Order: sequence, then C-alpha cells, then structure tokens
Amino acid sequence: SVVGLALSLALLYFVPKNIHDAETIILKAGIAGPLVAIFLYALFAPTPVSTDPLTLICGAMYGPFYGSAIAWMGNNVAALVEYSLGMRISKDTDFEKEKKKLPFGLDKLPINSIPVLTLGRMIPFYGSKVISIMAGMYGVPVRRYIWTSALINLTGAIMLSYGGFRILDYLKTL
Repeated sequence: SVVGLALSLALLYFVPKNIHDAETIILKAGIAGPLVAIFLYALFAPTPVSTDPLTLICGAMYGPFYGSAIAWMGNNVAALVEYSLGMRISKDTDFEKEKKKLPFGLDKLPINSIPVLTLGRMIPFYGSKVISIMAGMYGVPVRRYIWTSALINLTGAIMLSYGGFRILDYLKTL
C-alpha cells in the first residue's frame, strides 16, 4: 500500500542517519531498554539497515550475557518480520508462477535446505535479511525456518555482543 511504501521510504532516510541515536533511545527507556532494543530490531527488519551495530550496542550496554540474550531475541523477532514480509510478497505477486521465470535457475534454489538456511544467514550484513525474505517467498516451513534462524542468531548475537562489550572495556582503559 502507499502508506507502507511511504513509511518504508521515511525509515530508509531516517534510520541510517540516526543509528548512533539507538543507544540514547535505549538508555532513555530505563528499565524498558531491552524491550525497546528488541522493538528496534523489528523496526529495522524491513529496511536495508543492518542490525549488527545494534547488537554491538547491546553488548556494550548490557554486557556479553544479557546483551547476547537481548540481541538473540531481537534478531529472532526481526527474522520473523522478514519471513512474514517474504510470505506477503509471495502471496501478492503469485510467486509460485513467477518463480519459473527467474533467471540463472533461481527457481531451483534449494532455499528449504538446512545448509542454505544456516550458511546463507552467516553472510555479513544482509545475508540474514535475504535468506529470511526468500524463505518466506519460497514457502519454507515455519518450524524449520525458526530453529535454523534461532541457531545462527544465537551464534551471531554472542560474537557481536561480546565484541561490543570488549570494545567498550578497551575504551575505558584509554
């Protein structure tokens, strides 16, 4: 719809220019900060904005354990938003018919396979978004999609949250 497109364009303009403000927004939320962070993951899901910086922020703000937990939950919520977006695209475009017209044999892409669902999500920045949307478009069973996403999201959340925590720890020593 036109409203959705206008909102998406506004987010594309506003969010990347203000990603550094995420920390301020989360801090101002006080005790609700983790919930606000999870909401930000969902908000960034339909945009091309990577949530990796948000995961670093969570690690720096909440430490490696809680930061990882918040990032893991946030990335799982984002993954479901992206999957739902893919399902919506598939439905709105009658993707099953249109898929046969894709070039380079993309209609035969084994998106339903566990290696594609997991390894594709490991591609930095946009791999998880692309795999999530494609999983929804290609009709990957939701249970398979959820466990493969949760597994990879946990690994990424731990690594990036710990990285954010260590960066902040290092900066304190300067």
